[in-house]
Amino acid sequence: MSRLSMGVVGAGKVGSVLAARLRSAGYPVVGVSGRSAATRLRISTLLPGVSVLEPAQVAAAADVLILAVPDDDLIAVAEELASSGAVRPGQYVLHTSGRHGLDALAALTRLGARPIAFHPAMTFTGTAVDFDRGPVFGLTAAPADRALAEELVAALRGVPMWVAESDRALYHAALAHGANHLVTLVAQSMDLLRNAGAQDPAGVLRPLLTAALDNVLAYGDAALTGPVVRGDVTTIRAHVDALAAANVDDATTAAYLELARATASRSEADRRIAPATAGTIRQVLDEADWDAMAHIAAGF
Repeated sequence: MSRLSMGVVGAGKVGSVLAARLRSAGYPVVGVSGRSAATRLRISTLLPGVSVLEPAQVAAAADVLILAVPDDDLIAVAEELASSGAVRPGQYVLHTSGRHGLDALAALTRLGARPIAFHPAMTFTGTAVDFDRGPVFGLTAAPADRALAEELVAALRGVPMWVAESDRALYHAALAHGANHLVTLVAQSMDLLRNAGAQDPAGVLRPLLTAALDNVLAYGDAALTGPVVRGDVTTIRAHVDALAAANVDDATTAAYLELARATASRSEADRRIAPATAGTIRQVLDEADWDAMAHIAAGF
């Protein structure tokens, strides 16, 4: 049975990998667009023989058009394609944005296109390493278009997750908070270890963080360990004193204090620490905030 043809506008790290995996699953890729040197190299590496075309040419040639462009560019790209006359009634148009739903493709929907939000919940390298990963796809589509969305997810060896249009931003915030902020948190921890004399911060953290991540994904809050959930107020006070004494950037200290507060609140909510202990912990953290503000004010 013949497969629908694919075209990608924005063959960056995400678009090129999706196109290559769909091609390997038997979907013909009739064209991709991309202007930067890095994108052209990625296309030649992952999609040898595929034509590099202008976006309107890609849209005109494909049964399924994938818009793999930055979130802030998506609506403008959809409007430009609508003005080009290349998108036709009944054509499927997918976008890979986590934040946006179907409304971002309204200019194309008015022409009779069938929009699908098709977001892979994964960080991409833009290399063949990504081929072996089967991410969850955050999907939003009209009921009549769900079958195609799930067919493509299966071809990519992924897992479908249906997200309501009104929940797209919350869904994406959850991913950004868990993944993007995790990178910031770990980088800050590595900086602190370097300040403490560690020669290989990554080696120190890897077994600890791997175990912590596996445990929280399996057990949720029950996986929590450390001074806050134990109610070790003197240890927490020693931490904030050490952060104040060391040459630590304000953002790292602020992140420690805010995450310790959040941890205390969750520990109190599931009754792992008493309200009085949680209150004492918050007092220590608040005092550290006041000291930090006084230090900043003294610098002016």
